[in-house]
Amino acid sequence: MTEVRTESQSFIKNYIRLHNGMKLPSVGIGTYQVRNYDDIYTLVESSLANGYKLFDTAAVYRNEAYLGLALKELLPKYNLDREDIFVTTKLSPSCHGLHIVSKALEESLNNLAMEYVDMYMIHFPGTAGMPCDSPNNKNLRYDTWTAMNKLCDEGKTKCIGVCNFTKNHISQLLESHTSVPVVNQVELHPFYKQKELLEYCRERDICVQAYCSFGGASKGSLDLFANTVVKNIASIHKVTPAQVLLVWALQQGIAVIPKSTSPNRICENAHLSFQLTPEDMQALSSLNVYKKYAWDPAAVL
Repeated sequence: MTEVRTESQSFIKNYIRLHNGMKLPSVGIGTYQVRNYDDIYTLVESSLANGYKLFDTAAVYRNEAYLGLALKELLPKYNLDREDIFVTTKLSPSCHGLHIVSKALEESLNNLAMEYVDMYMIHFPGTAGMPCDSPNNKNLRYDTWTAMNKLCDEGKTKCIGVCNFTKNHISQLLESHTSVPVVNQVELHPFYKQKELLEYCRERDICVQAYCSFGGASKGSLDLFANTVVKNIASIHKVTPAQVLLVWALQQGIAVIPKSTSPNRICENAHLSFQLTPEDMQALSSLNVYKKYAWDPAAVL
């Protein structure tokens, strides 16, 4: 099992030991849909001020250059070096294939103004413009993973992972590769628990990192925040529903990357020093609601 280390009472100081020995901060900051420099700057400054060390971006987010610029300016203010933070970016679904991956990462590194990223991920198991039921998706994943391993060997990324991979996608990858992803980043929350996938990844020492921890909040759907069980537990602990949802994941050894450009919410998401009881955890894990908010990889062969 992936080792979870606790360095303080607050989860913001915790990390998860990956199977390659690297330390993944348990709580990071996402940057999806944050596309102007002022918002990125506010996000980065508020994050560093509150102890965040992990910054998650992607080629398709179109904000790598802004993130790199903000980090370059703000790291010295907080007496931090590049080596003190963890930067993740992701390969665009339009760039799958043996000979295009290297160029794609070089472009991301140029955007970020960095010599390396800490983690490079396949963003989606399917290739842009290719039918989901095409067997070429599997072939291109194989070639892409081969190329990403080479980039890891070259030191351009310290580790490699996948996003939105189902059990089947990971199984196919491991049939032909000895290299195991260190992380699988997927949608995961009490309305979409991914129990079978979570167990499968744990058995293979693959860390699960959750996005959409707040359900559809980023799209204006607040039904998870408004759920009676979530609200009652938040009231008992005198915290917010958002904090309850993050701790529910963290206490299962799942890393989280909540996104916000609000300094108050970034601060709130970092202050997670309480513990949910076994009864709280069971109540949240037993919610009889099945709802997915993000793209669905299940149809991709």
